[in-house]
Amino acid sequence: MPSYSFVLNGKSVTVEAPADMPLLWVLRDLLHVTGPKYGCGVGVCRACTSHLDGAEIQPCVVPVADCADRAVTTIEGLADGDTLHPVQQAWLDCDVSQCGFCQPGQIMAAAALLDRTSSPTDDDIDRIENVCRCGTYSRIREAIKKAAAPD
Repeated sequence: MPSYSFVLNGKSVTVEAPADMPLLWVLRDLLHVTGPKYGCGVGVCRACTSHLDGAEIQPCVVPVADCADRAVTTIEGLADGDTLHPVQQAWLDCDVSQCGFCQPGQIMAAAALLDRTSSPTDDDIDRIENVCRCGTYSRIREAIKKAAAPD
């Protein structure tokens, strides 16, 4: 079985896996990183949203072979030590989470958005398209705007 090395949340890892195994399975089942959630398995709900070389991806549809020698960041690697990422802090400040299942993916998508634009418009935020079954979209919007313009 082939092996693949990449940087996961700042640490080098090597896994043996079939080339076409989705990264989400590698993260959750082989590396026991459970922040990215399995939702739909086809990249639509985006509960698994993570970053590959800083760009937003849905690991449920990205083969592990595509991640070799690259940097993968999950919600577990977003904070800087004990200091939360501004989006994580805004999530807490705005009391966004309800059931919490989609929140890691929502936060990773929001962080990627803020990396692309420091002043997102409502249209920019609407393009995130992560699904929240609890319907906390107004609090998500509020948190993204708070993270973009901290006090």
